[in-house]
Amino acid sequence: MQIEGKQQIGNEQSAKSGMSFFAKNPKDNTNLEVEFYEASKAEVDAAVNLAQKAFEIYKRKSAREKADFLDKIAEEILALGDTLIERCMLETALPEGRLVGERGRTVNQLKAFSKVLREGTWLDARIDTAIPDRQPIPKPDIRQMHIPLGPVGIFGASNFPLAFSVAGGDTASALAAGCPVVVKGHPAHPGTSELVGKAIISAAKATGMPEGVFSLVQGTTTDVGMAIVNHPLIKAVGFTGSFGGGKALFDAAVRRPEPIPVYAEMGSSNPVFLLPGAVKERGEAIAAGLAGSVTLGVGQFCTNPGVVIGLANEETDVLIAKAGEKMAEIDAGNMLTEGIRKAFDAGISRLKGEASISTVGEGIKGDTYNSAQGQILKSDVKSLLANPDLAEEVFGPSSLVFSAESKAEMLEAARNLKGHLTATIHGTEADLEEFKELISILQEKAGRVLFNGFPTGVEVCDSMVHGGPFPSTTDSKTTSVGTAAIKRFARPVCFQGFPNAFLPDELKNENPLKIWRLVNGELSKEEI
Repeated sequence: MQIEGKQQIGNEQSAKSGMSFFAKNPKDNTNLEVEFYEASKAEVDAAVNLAQKAFEIYKRKSAREKADFLDKIAEEILALGDTLIERCMLETALPEGRLVGERGRTVNQLKAFSKVLREGTWLDARIDTAIPDRQPIPKPDIRQMHIPLGPVGIFGASNFPLAFSVAGGDTASALAAGCPVVVKGHPAHPGTSELVGKAIISAAKATGMPEGVFSLVQGTTTDVGMAIVNHPLIKAVGFTGSFGGGKALFDAAVRRPEPIPVYAEMGSSNPVFLLPGAVKERGEAIAAGLAGSVTLGVGQFCTNPGVVIGLANEETDVLIAKAGEKMAEIDAGNMLTEGIRKAFDAGISRLKGEASISTVGEGIKGDTYNSAQGQILKSDVKSLLANPDLAEEVFGPSSLVFSAESKAEMLEAARNLKGHLTATIHGTEADLEEFKELISILQEKAGRVLFNGFPTGVEVCDSMVHGGPFPSTTDSKTTSVGTAAIKRFARPVCFQGFPNAFLPDELKNENPLKIWRLVNGELSKEEI
């Protein structure tokens, strides 16, 4: 499949803008082959209007038809073969093994939502049958289910060019909910985005989906993204990226004449708490795991542990020193873009400029244009409480360890945390008994609380929560990973007093889809 550098507006390609850009090789910052055209406002408008037309048809497709579409997208992505992986390696400098694994995750996400559609419980169908002779007034027949919102704008992420990008979890969940999608490809990997976009369109054609169910627009300016968010036909937005980018989209969305939800995952420093029993029992293993987790993916996962808090004692000091030694053995990695590398360098320089912070260990220096040297730094909780900005995310391979003088000081640090995607406790069962209050605090601070692990690696499953309180996301009630993500792009509606023949199949008396429904307060698959 050839890369052409044009917008994909439904089944048509478009290049009407006079502006263009090139993807960069992250290793040397040179331009890669193929010139890409910046989307114009008119092209974005065409894509969204086509999505609205498609919505009128797509929302009426059966669950089986939409599931077949998702399965076919997975098949078409796999059919791209080495072409996809090789282009993605050029644009991201990520290793082949990582990208093959990420492609597998992308395919599995699509299949997971296909399974959800075929099973049907996500609709949360509820039926309360009429009681016409109830006194003092009759009870009407009321039935509820979820329906799709409408066209959705999705923003591809820089750090996951497949799993959080054009056909990633946001797109998969929106399409599963019944919403056409207009994707803004990330400018760091436009060729990868185009290849995946064409695979989705091929799948749409093969399964009889309406033109406009998917479109892809590209560009380096904020104008393209804002044109999507501000379009009156867009009903929701999915975003993974920086706090500044996500907050700008959120602010624009709430200023619209018709405000819309923006589900923005905006990063996190993912605090790790080291409790004394665990430090004493397995401090060296924790140190090695910490250094590995901090540098996994060159620190470019939204779940890398950027903050560590432990009690000030000899065992903790040994653990911190061991983490520094492990870090000194780890090679530098290549960051995804020049902008990300410069932001990381600036963040490390800012931290090292603080009088309360010292360097424990540095990784091996690299020699590529965007190489990043891993860092383990240390400070104390008193400095953190005096300057909470020390806990702000530095996106990249670094972690800052804070020593607390007491249990009370550790708990105070936990209470003063902002919202995060994850929070981790390393401890023994005796530690948990002693620090029960910490567990309660962290539930209020994060979407996922881990015990004796590291937060990097987000399992795609029904029970996963990849989200958290602000500022890690704009909506702590949702997740961007796992099948519960489908609910972001749907809303409940109820039908009162309708004849059975005019109800959706999901709510009809005979339950033709054989799905679980809450009927008069009891779960059932039976006819009414």
